Amino acid sequence: MRIYLVVMDETEEAKSALRFASLRAVKTGGSVHILALVPQQTFNAFGSVQATIEQEARERAEVMANNAAGNIFGEMGKMPIIAVRPGAAVDVVRRYLEENDEVAALVLGVGLDGGPGPLVSYFAAHATEIPCPLYLIPGSLSRERIDELA
Repeated sequence: MRIYLVVMDETEEAKSALRFASLRAVKTGGSVHILALVPQQTFNAFGSVQATIEQEARERAEVMANNAAGNIFGEMGKMPIIAVRPGAAVDVVRRYLEENDEVAALVLGVGLDGGPGPLVSYFAAHATEIPCPLYLIPGSLSRERIDELA
């Protein structure tokens, strides 16, 4: 079964990538995995404060991923697999790909402003090092155009 891995956040480009991946999955009999990242904290607080900050970040990521999955389920009729992982984004994605060799494509959204994000920059530059194709979905694509291309 083809698995399309989408790294999800609250950006419009991530939503476009998820839509594309979901449509491809439906058309190819595959499925979608949503990987929600819990950002690394840039400071250390006292033990219980640090734990609370990390827990809140994880809960935000879980809610965002579940909302995205629910939207896709409502529209496509198939529930994506959700994974929420803490750590540096590139490391988490690389590790996920290593652990899940059935992933057929990594699908990332490219934003309209500010150039490519760190994941797009890294994986585009290192595409020969990942075990699957990399799909970059431009943020400039309309919903209708994504539907046509998928």
